[in-house]
Amino acid sequence: MNKQILKILIGEYQKLAINMPLIERNICFEDEVNYILVGIRRAGKSYLLYQNIQSKIASGKMNADDFLYINFEDERISDITSKELGDLIDSYKEMYGKDCKYIYLDEVQNIEGWEKFARRLADMKYNVMITGSNAKMLSHELATTLGGRFIPRNIEPFTFAEYLQSEHIEVKNNWEYDPDIKLKVYKAFETYFHFGGFAESFHIDNKREYINSLYQKILLGDIVERHKIRNSRIFRLLGRKLAESIMQPTTLTRLRRIICSTGENISLPILKDYLEYFKESCLIISVPNMASTLSEQETTKKRYFIDNGILNLFLVNEGSKLLENIVAINLNSIYKNTEEDIRLFYYNRNIEVDFCIPEAKVAIQVSYNYDKNLDTYEREVGSLKTFLRSHTDYVGIIITYNQECEVEVDNKKIQVIPIWKWLLRTEQ
Repeated sequence: MNKQILKILIGEYQKLAINMPLIERNICFEDEVNYILVGIRRAGKSYLLYQNIQSKIASGKMNADDFLYINFEDERISDITSKELGDLIDSYKEMYGKDCKYIYLDEVQNIEGWEKFARRLADMKYNVMITGSNAKMLSHELATTLGGRFIPRNIEPFTFAEYLQSEHIEVKNNWEYDPDIKLKVYKAFETYFHFGGFAESFHIDNKREYINSLYQKILLGDIVERHKIRNSRIFRLLGRKLAESIMQPTTLTRLRRIICSTGENISLPILKDYLEYFKESCLIISVPNMASTLSEQETTKKRYFIDNGILNLFLVNEGSKLLENIVAINLNSIYKNTEEDIRLFYYNRNIEVDFCIPEAKVAIQVSYNYDKNLDTYEREVGSLKTFLRSHTDYVGIIITYNQECEVEVDNKKIQVIPIWKWLLRTEQ
């Protein structure tokens, strides 16, 4: 690798990281701890590196030239190999005549074999932060390779509370009783509900165009190109069918049947791989059935998109799907399911309950329009009532778009709460 190029990059990225304007997030990192930040593209991982750098400089913990930051998506080092990663350290030493204290490796998953280099840096007592857009970076196998030297952190698009902060809307105590603040919160939520939490889109007029461009980059660049998928049309079709199936438990067989009904053909093993690619790119989250056996939980799941803005690309006036999806996003951030630990479920055995959290003893039903005169009322509310009668240690919640009240079932009160108010209560 040409060290002259590396030195130019080191200097450029130091200035970029120090001077980048930020929307600060309340995500803290301990000093002298190594981290791997993983999440969907444009969730703000790079900005958290900048925030960490600027915070350390402002507090006097490091000088402006004490760190090495490299973004591996820079085309000038697109051909760098894992064997050449050590040239970064050598180039820094040649530039400054000293060793760097802090190393930031952005989107390092593009370099095959990067994990051995990261482990070596940790063993040499560098303070290291790494980002990546591939969920495999959180896998058990990778954790074994890194030998417990890094703490993994999931980084997701902005929460609603963070979005309000970026819009300079301050939610004080008892804000819901202040009509001016309440109106501002409600109007802001309408935008957040449809366009999600990608911070770069917040002040773009054509948010849909930005989000679509991001989705195409993930779909074509991170998945189709990387995995050498020949028929990208099937992969695009799968994304659309997943969006259409929001709120519905789906098996691999059912998804295959849906795709084949369009005239395309796909085998179950390939379909399983494709779903794994969606998951690896942090595009979707999956929720199993609490009432199913372990083997059934693996094959039958509800699947949601990690951001409402991406889901909304596929929908027309589908408020119910967006509502359930945003509830899933919020619950997933609190009770994230992993291969080793399933914490968030739905319930489906004769009755359907949208979300169940066993450790919190909470059952949640999502109802866009909470109206006793609607045909859906008894199905949605009745199912939750039935569930609570057989699970007496659970608390029930009904999340709506804008209605609020209380329902009493067998001397137990069920809170009916608007989504925007519920989000702020759980996110703060």
